[in-house]
Amino acid sequence: MKRIKIATKLEKTFLFIIKFFMIVLLFCAFFSLFYKQIPQLKTINRTSIISFGMFIVAVCGSIRIYGGFPVGKKNVSDIRNSVILGTLVGDVITFLTMYIMGISSTKYYEFSDEFVGPIDALSNDTHPSFSMFVNHYVQEKVIPGLCLLLIAFSIQIIIIWIFAKFSNAIYFKFNQPKKTLIIYSHEKDLPVLVSKIKKSPLRWKLTQLVKYDDIKIGRKIRGNSAVFFFNVPRHVRTDLIEFCYKHNKDIYIYPDISDIIIYSSSTLLVDDTAVLASTDYGMSFEQLFLKRLGDIIFSLLLIIITSPIMLFSAIAIKLYDKGPILYKQKRLTKDAQEFNVFKFRSMIVNAEKHTGAMIAKKNDSRITPIGKFLRRFRIDELPQLFNIFKGDMSVVGPRPERMEIAEEYQKYLPEFQYRLKVKAGLTGLAQIMSKYNTTPKDKLTLDIAYIQQYSLWLDIKIILRTLIVFLKSDSTEGNKKLSKDVIEFVENELNKQK
Repeated sequence: MKRIKIATKLEKTFLFIIKFFMIVLLFCAFFSLFYKQIPQLKTINRTSIISFGMFIVAVCGSIRIYGGFPVGKKNVSDIRNSVILGTLVGDVITFLTMYIMGISSTKYYEFSDEFVGPIDALSNDTHPSFSMFVNHYVQEKVIPGLCLLLIAFSIQIIIIWIFAKFSNAIYFKFNQPKKTLIIYSHEKDLPVLVSKIKKSPLRWKLTQLVKYDDIKIGRKIRGNSAVFFFNVPRHVRTDLIEFCYKHNKDIYIYPDISDIIIYSSSTLLVDDTAVLASTDYGMSFEQLFLKRLGDIIFSLLLIIITSPIMLFSAIAIKLYDKGPILYKQKRLTKDAQEFNVFKFRSMIVNAEKHTGAMIAKKNDSRITPIGKFLRRFRIDELPQLFNIFKGDMSVVGPRPERMEIAEEYQKYLPEFQYRLKVKAGLTGLAQIMSKYNTTPKDKLTLDIAYIQQYSLWLDIKIILRTLIVFLKSDSTEGNKKLSKDVIEFVENELNKQK
């Protein structure tokens, strides 16, 4: 027991050491394959210093952008995906850096009949041997280098898999699941929260449910290590949070919109009194200009890059049932303005003729086989790049919703209109953090969080992290029935209180 307490106190040190050794092994796996092809890596010089430094900065920075190495906070697959993507981005950046520097350091006279220095040769595109130099460099250096990059990345994936598995196993060996209590106000949606907590049995051991007005609530809080607050009235929750803080309990709050607004506020001194200030609503002129400029450049580049994919998709849709290729639909963007969103048609022709406006479900019979493939890899969304170029949408923002569905949501979720403070987006915080079956309220919470915390850097991170969606097995997960043990647990706890 004493050894476990010591290990717990040194937890951050252990995790730092694990992360350090993982980065060292990723570094060695990468450069051990390239030093034979790039001799400059064997000694201390400009090429080696820049390459080594670029790898460390690019890999560590990219891993941080994709979610870091959250040992004990996420499952092994999530940790693995974030580190693999971050490492891949870092590898590619380092590879490009090395081979761009390699052009200027390669002896050009090796490929020419006359002696010409490397710098002079590269500044003279008309030299008769210049094209031969470029072809030789690509064939003899770059293409073999790409093969080495693939091998290095494959080795790195094995290293990452081992470290993700090992580090989580070590963490939970010295950190037992925390006894967890849920404080709630009403029973609606309570089983859903219980099922989500039970998906992480190594982090939390759910022991009790208690209503916020239970007279024994203080004793129940003291008997647990972690407390979840679920829809508890704010005036009551404040006192209970202070009680939990006093007794060193982990606090988790299921937030409402006002919580998100306060969370993103700044601290301001009024004379000598600290107040929380939420005053910046909307983007500045500079932010609007840079965001629009980025939208134009990004959408134009992606239209060019993905044009072959869009062409093949259009042909496949047309050949399947001879129906229209594109699907146009009225959606809402900033200030509730309507626009026609473009998508590749993934459903049968006139899919809503008899049902009216209806959200697609998992295994929806209206979706064609071609449509399933397009939806799986988000290819059906590519025509929205033209919406972005036109200015109807932005690259990052809340997903555009249909008027009919938005009106339905607003009947029981009036705050839904707040997401119209910014332009609709192709991707957003809700898309990278949630699942296909995430509730409208939870998605709205993420959308409001994006609006309140907006920055150009946040946009860049969301764009980069969108790649994770393709690795998440639950990104297209449909609604699942609650398991029997969840239902029994909730029923038993509620019966105790009657």
